[in-house]
Amino acid sequence: MLHFKKVIIAALAAAAIAAPADAATLRWGSRADIYSLDPDSVPSTSNLAFLNHIYEGLVRYDANFKIEPALATEWKLIDNKHWRFTLRKGVKFQNGADFTADDVVASFKRASDPASPLRGNIPLYVGIQKVDDYTVDIEVSASTSLFLNDITNIFIFNAKWLKDNGSEKPTDFASKVEGYATMHTNGTGPFKLESRVPDSKTVLVVNPGWWDQKKHNLDRIEFVPIASAATRVAALLSGEIDFIDSAPIQDLPRLESTPNITVKKRTELRTVFIAFNRKEKLEDGRPNPFNDLRVRQAFEASIDRDLINKKVMRGLARPSGSLIAPELPGYVKDLDTYQPADPKLAQKLLEEAGQKNLAFTYMCMNDESINEEDICSGVTNMLKRGGFQPNIDIAPRAVQTSKRSNGKADVFNLSWANEPTLDAYSLLSQVLSTRNGAMGVSNYGGWSNPDLDKLVAEAAQEPDNDKRLALEAQALKIAKDQVMLIPLHQQPIAWALLNKVKSIDFRADNKPRLWLTQMAE
Repeated sequence: MLHFKKVIIAALAAAAIAAPADAATLRWGSRADIYSLDPDSVPSTSNLAFLNHIYEGLVRYDANFKIEPALATEWKLIDNKHWRFTLRKGVKFQNGADFTADDVVASFKRASDPASPLRGNIPLYVGIQKVDDYTVDIEVSASTSLFLNDITNIFIFNAKWLKDNGSEKPTDFASKVEGYATMHTNGTGPFKLESRVPDSKTVLVVNPGWWDQKKHNLDRIEFVPIASAATRVAALLSGEIDFIDSAPIQDLPRLESTPNITVKKRTELRTVFIAFNRKEKLEDGRPNPFNDLRVRQAFEASIDRDLINKKVMRGLARPSGSLIAPELPGYVKDLDTYQPADPKLAQKLLEEAGQKNLAFTYMCMNDESINEEDICSGVTNMLKRGGFQPNIDIAPRAVQTSKRSNGKADVFNLSWANEPTLDAYSLLSQVLSTRNGAMGVSNYGGWSNPDLDKLVAEAAQEPDNDKRLALEAQALKIAKDQVMLIPLHQQPIAWALLNKVKSIDFRADNKPRLWLTQMAE
């Protein structure tokens, strides 16, 4: 470990020396690398947040999470099934090409392709048509304005660049499908790619031709993944890194007491869950015991959320019985309840189900959710007291993602921030719904509840906001009663930065927006 630390610090120091002397450089340390440079490759909040520095959507969120113009200047709903977007003129891609309607058409077709991992982000999308060079009509299956929220994460490519480089179809990180866009970029955003070495460093430089008003004073961003929490903190304390977006919560008191470091912390919108394989048989060929509600109830009865928060999360998480955070539309206080852990009840339920001493594999990642490795260890001990016999399968997300996405795990962790919709409809449509086309794209366990599906479909068609939220609440109650997912908590987030970083945009969605960052002069 000591050798690894020295290598990282040396590499960072060399990078700092290599940067132009007069450049305002922000050195950004994170606990994991991005997956891919293709924004359609994986529905990951962190991956899309990074790529939003290079690529942009038609619309975006303002500081209060309200929709504002980006590459589109105006939009309106026509005939209750088409959104007409007026596109911004004078925008250029980073290779000098003009931005037009052809680019929007190609990008939406790519993102909605049946092979696209991002198609679940736009479940209401039906099709797109060019009206003229600066106008497009997008057909939707329902007239709700949630569609505008959804497309904040649909980034626009240059159509000719895609065609010239054989990249009109999306790549797929989980299935190991790569292409030109995996390692190359061409967006309209505030920064452009200078270089990338996976698992080492990715460098962005300012895009001098960006169409928007510049609110940052950066010339360069150096993104360095540092998996070790101790090494990440050491890099910040030594001044080799300016900003870490994943300050280890166990180190916050130390960082907060350091004079030249500022810590920003809060509870995130993201909820951390435990989920079950719900296929007919497990991977080892056994009839799936988790299809028995009593087994899932026994699992939940074994878990002590408050103890996890106290011992693992340092009291900084928000233990939750709700599947979504309180800040999100669709949250219902009456559903935000949970019972104290009851191992004896768990044992009783398992025995009734004929599953005493149930053995299974619990798949975890050590670099996805905050302190996930410790969460898994704690949950495993709790499950043993409840009469289960879990075996932990833990590895980095680069190894585990394909297992989870392809239904190869008995029990697994999952987290969901309801991005980009910022509404319960995101979890309901993408995770809890039966997998079918754009619905249930992140339904990794293969669960299916027709009553829930019906309510989600009705919610999508309901133009009245209050009525829509009531339908969503009914669907969330089904999910809770059926223990489709077990929510543990809304996780804490903490960023730490040197005082040379004068200001930074810090929000509950945990997305760095460094085009709003100011470095001290």
